[in-house]
Amino acid sequence: MKFTDTAEIYVKAGRGGNGALSFRREKFVPKGGPDGGDGGKGGDVIIEAVGGIVTLADFEYDRRFQAGHAGHGGGALRSGKNGDDLIIHVPCGTLIRESGDETILADLTEPGQKFIAAHGGKGGRGNSHFASSSRRAPKFAEKGDPGEEKSLSLELKLIADVGLAGFPNAGKSSILSAISGAKPKVAGYPFTTLSPNLGVLAVDDAQVVIADLPGLIEGAHEGKGLGLQFLRHVERTRILLHVIDLSQPDPVGTFHALMNEFHEYGRGLDKRPCIVIGNKIDIAGTDSNSQALRAEAESLSLPYMAVSAVFGTNIPELIKNIADLVRKTPSAPSQAGQKEIIELPMRKASSKSSREPVKIIRQSDGSFRVEHANFEKSVARINFEHDDALQKFAGLLKALSVEEALEAAGAREGDKVYIGEVEFDFEPDTVS
Repeated sequence: MKFTDTAEIYVKAGRGGNGALSFRREKFVPKGGPDGGDGGKGGDVIIEAVGGIVTLADFEYDRRFQAGHAGHGGGALRSGKNGDDLIIHVPCGTLIRESGDETILADLTEPGQKFIAAHGGKGGRGNSHFASSSRRAPKFAEKGDPGEEKSLSLELKLIADVGLAGFPNAGKSSILSAISGAKPKVAGYPFTTLSPNLGVLAVDDAQVVIADLPGLIEGAHEGKGLGLQFLRHVERTRILLHVIDLSQPDPVGTFHALMNEFHEYGRGLDKRPCIVIGNKIDIAGTDSNSQALRAEAESLSLPYMAVSAVFGTNIPELIKNIADLVRKTPSAPSQAGQKEIIELPMRKASSKSSREPVKIIRQSDGSFRVEHANFEKSVARINFEHDDALQKFAGLLKALSVEEALEAAGAREGDKVYIGEVEFDFEPDTVS
């Protein structure tokens, strides 16, 4: 399976159903009142974290997602059917952002956590809502609101208790195989591990998840080599195992180069609880290198162990030390407030904005555009196919003194005016 840890997707929620224009018609009720029902609510797009998925590879080819549209209202006050929600499954550890924005909208770390990525449109009201003492037979009903649509960035940061870190060919995959039931690809050349391997270490009644992460190179914090693709997965680990190849000429220098990558990357990775592991003590001539690395680790008050992953030397002691350190170290906090369902409210204009005057923009072609959040939304709901639609529209124009604002901006009779997607010719009651 291909490992992919970033993806871009487009989501669109369902449109709300239109309200119905209907009047009660019964044999012995010749002049029944309005009975148009409301449109249903459009379906939401929901992103849910589930277990058993470890990659975002499915989104390489399937990037557009649409929830169900709602049904329209009917006579006899029948409401339209709500649109079907669309649920998108992602791996645990997925961060969600709006494309082009670094703000984290959700951090789904536990199976079952959900994020409502796009809200379905509200259903339009049927004409029964608009009856009054002065208007007993309203020939007007609202259209449903469109569903939200967004482009989202997904980023996977693996959730593991332990991260195996080290430069290429240090023996991380061999150590993972030795301490857990994992069967990673192991070979004697750099970059054998090009994507994370996960193993599970069973200790007493607990399970410790261990991630063998792609090999670092110097400059990884700047994006060199696998760079940031590697380091993002280290962020969630509770402890780190720094694996150093003792058969190399300068293991102490290698250890400092490794720690420098974490320091430069930031996010406290260089302060994360860790064990320094000198690997390959089965190779002749590594004793002095092991002693030098032990002295350096102890000078920094870091625990050190010398092992041979190939022959299993000191592996049982390493397992015990890993389990002890994991028990003492709390899980890394998520990067967004967590609850089972993470919901961002639909963007609503404030009551203050509804009292603000409309904004008139004169466009390069001589036409005018009217901007006002609440007003634009109200106009979009008007169904101009209904008899009373123009009367409703005129009432909205009057309520916010739109004609006066257009005249003050220089509009004259016959000029094109745009409100959202609605276009009309300016015909004021009084033209100066």
